[in-house]
Amino acid sequence: MIYLKLLRESLMFALNALRTNKLRTLLSLLGVTVGIFSIIAVLAAVDSMDKGIRKDLDGYDNSMLNIFQYSFSPTDVPKWKIEQFPDMKYDEYEYLKRNVEGIDRISFNYYTSSQNIKSENATANSVNITSCGFDYQYLDNVKVDQGRFFSESEDASGNPVIVLGYEIAELLFPNSNPVGKSVRLYGKRFDVIGVLEKEGATSFGQSKDLQVYIPSNFLRQHFGENSNYLTPVIVTKPQKGYDSEIFKDDITLKLRTYRGLKPSDIDNFFLNEFAGLTDFIDNIVGSLNIVGWIISGFSLLVGGFGIANIMFVSVKERTHIIGIQKALGAKNRFVLYQFLFEAVILSFIGGLVGVVIVYFICVGVTATGKFDMFLSFYNIVIGLSLASFIGLISGILPAISASKLDPVEAMRTGM
Repeated sequence: MIYLKLLRESLMFALNALRTNKLRTLLSLLGVTVGIFSIIAVLAAVDSMDKGIRKDLDGYDNSMLNIFQYSFSPTDVPKWKIEQFPDMKYDEYEYLKRNVEGIDRISFNYYTSSQNIKSENATANSVNITSCGFDYQYLDNVKVDQGRFFSESEDASGNPVIVLGYEIAELLFPNSNPVGKSVRLYGKRFDVIGVLEKEGATSFGQSKDLQVYIPSNFLRQHFGENSNYLTPVIVTKPQKGYDSEIFKDDITLKLRTYRGLKPSDIDNFFLNEFAGLTDFIDNIVGSLNIVGWIISGFSLLVGGFGIANIMFVSVKERTHIIGIQKALGAKNRFVLYQFLFEAVILSFIGGLVGVVIVYFICVGVTATGKFDMFLSFYNIVIGLSLASFIGLISGILPAISASKLDPVEAMRTGM
């Protein structure tokens, strides 16, 4: 009961300090508020970004491979040598499709520049063109809302058919069903055979709402295999349960054999595994958290000094009260806990203000619809616990100095 009473009295002292010394207390708590705000804002932003990216990547298989001349991750192969690597060929795609065991899906794609797409009454500018094979709908987790995706025969023959993203369809054909109608792309007439489900904004990559899908063989026939406008890539993944290392080794061996590479020659292609991308994202998220903690740590350090300062001032102002308490029998630990509790409560209030500010920022950012930002209960606990810890550390020295005051000298100082 005495500790509960002590906590209540300390809370009253802290609140009284806030009321009677508003400017001084505000300036002292500002450091803690800014520090906690900085840390929780960084944690909330990084967690929200991480959650958004993982949601976007949820439909992808970690064992999926992108095979072409460039590497998604840092490599020891010099850039000038990579530039000399040959492009992937459609014949290599067919060879791998026939000879590699354990393939679940495989697609021959082209990375290409964005294009304008025209309907009778509207134009969509700078649209991302996804030129791919029939199997890519399963590799890219494509979900068709109206119509269908192009068939294997349409892919093989390079038919001018197109599947529109939701927003592209809305722009080109407002208030009407685009399926069965046509658009102009690459100077050709494309038949619209499908419209994708609405995906919304994404945290990683471009939303499928702003993309269109066409058969890669159309571009291969239109531009030729050696066009500088196209970067070919083979996308594949193994069957479920198939050993991914054996799968990669088999592809590497078959591709090296097909290209006639000697045992002493390095691979002139890269197998970019999707799991490597997720590891890369994890490293970025971890680095952002570390940087955020370092930057915010300086603010917390300033806030800690501010709390220590206000507590030393508080001890000096209440010296005579401490003397009276001790003269009436108060133990040293009673005085010690009294000032420690006060420091923790003051710091906790500063941390609480910082958390509340972050919460309203999260609500405001989410309301814009461009980025879903959330403040998790875990981050709230971290913020308030850290604020309390800063208050505890900052209040130790003032509390010890107050507990060791001589009652007679303390009362004389007050008089």
